[in-house]
Amino acid sequence: MTITVDPPVSARRRWAGLVVLSASVLLVVMDMTVLNVALPAITEDLRPDSIELLWMVDAYSLVVSGLLVTVSALGDRWGRKRMLLCGFAVFGLASLAVLAADSAPEVIAVRALLGVGGAMIMPSTLSMIRNLFTDPAERARALGVWAAMAAVGAAMGPILAGFLLEHFSWRSAFLVNVPVMVVATVAGLLLLPESRSPRSGRWDALGTVLSMVGMVALVYAVKSFGKHGLASPGALAATAVAALALGWFVVRCLKRPDPLLEIRLFRNGPFSAGVVTALTTSIAMAAVLLLLAQWMQLVRGDSPLMAGVLLLPAALAALVSSPLAPVLAARVGARAVLAGGLAVTALGFLALLLASEPLGYPPVAVALLLIGLGNGSLAIASAVIMSGTPAAKSGSAAAIEETSYEVGAALGVAVLGSLAAAVYRAELGHDGVAAGAARESLGGAVDVARELGPAGGQLLEQAKAAFTDSLTLTSGAGVLLMLAGALTVWLLTPRDLDVSSTTTGH
Repeated sequence: MTITVDPPVSARRRWAGLVVLSASVLLVVMDMTVLNVALPAITEDLRPDSIELLWMVDAYSLVVSGLLVTVSALGDRWGRKRMLLCGFAVFGLASLAVLAADSAPEVIAVRALLGVGGAMIMPSTLSMIRNLFTDPAERARALGVWAAMAAVGAAMGPILAGFLLEHFSWRSAFLVNVPVMVVATVAGLLLLPESRSPRSGRWDALGTVLSMVGMVALVYAVKSFGKHGLASPGALAATAVAALALGWFVVRCLKRPDPLLEIRLFRNGPFSAGVVTALTTSIAMAAVLLLLAQWMQLVRGDSPLMAGVLLLPAALAALVSSPLAPVLAARVGARAVLAGGLAVTALGFLALLLASEPLGYPPVAVALLLIGLGNGSLAIASAVIMSGTPAAKSGSAAAIEETSYEVGAALGVAVLGSLAAAVYRAELGHDGVAAGAARESLGGAVDVARELGPAGGQLLEQAKAAFTDSLTLTSGAGVLLMLAGALTVWLLTPRDLDVSSTTTGH
């Protein structure tokens, strides 16, 4: 199978194309982090219940993870540039649709439509980088830039959202995407070459359905277990559906000569190590940013803009460490960087767990700094994944990597977020007429306390203390998860792996 890239790509055009691709990632990551800061304002305006609140956060990741395999395969056949430009259009139109969103279900629908656009954008950027940069060392640098731009997006998202929320409605946090998408579309048309696999085989309609149903059922099961416990009938049923659909999908892909997703890539140990790194890092970042954004605004009383500034250490640390990761990997080895990044992230969670009471910002800043530094290993994870994949299968590799990011984000919210919510409800234990609303979320407790007037002061203090305790205790689970990921990556990655010289697989 050959790859068609048209027209021939010069060095100048390669790097100009990387600017467009990196800017695309920056915007998509910004949109994911914007919601963390905007969530309290949306909650105050629309009064969603706890389930709607989780769906607002998870709808994007759920849709993206369900569609990544399909759109990546379509991009291989139809053209990755076309898929990327269509993603820009969908993303911009979905952002504009927020003007008509006046209820929690409508905001969830907007987030889901944004997920459709994100699913078209993210894997296209990675697979195009794989085909634009054929030299492994050059590709490693390009992926370092790509990862750094993701860090910039994580930094800019909360601050931009905070600024907009200080002066405008929460809808402005979505509308800011519209002009950027217009510019990205024009730049993509002018600078990006087309790339496609001309002989990708027959389309697998059944495999498409199985991948979508399986991923949706999997994330739904995780969310339901976190909310209703291990005995939840709905969660058990969703788990059975996910196991059946994804198991069938995997067997089908392994038996076909032209699979929708190249599952055989997991036979490569370094490839699997890169995926585990991406998955566990995404779980950590999604959970910590969601919980800390709420803690800063609802417990500390910071403004949305200040909350965005206070979250900055994680993004700035990742911005610095991402471009340096390939250099560090060349000196100490890719295995040390991959596993070491997860170990540093574990130290970040440990800083939260061991922080003295009452929790203040200095230990939070240390935790954010360490988690951001650990996030820099994603640059090497991407290089390992993409360098170890033949160019003809770059769509599958990109789909798997992006699925790990999106599923990781959903799992971070669903598992660690639900664990924090369970601890919060258990510690609050408030009795009375307002018990239901107060125990649903800290935002609900703030609303109830406001309605009760002076009598609500005690409830509010109890709720803040319960949420802070849930944050620190959940960090303990984060420590264990990151250490387990670090050990797994260490065992999967060869000692002498070098992503800057040769490919790591075939």
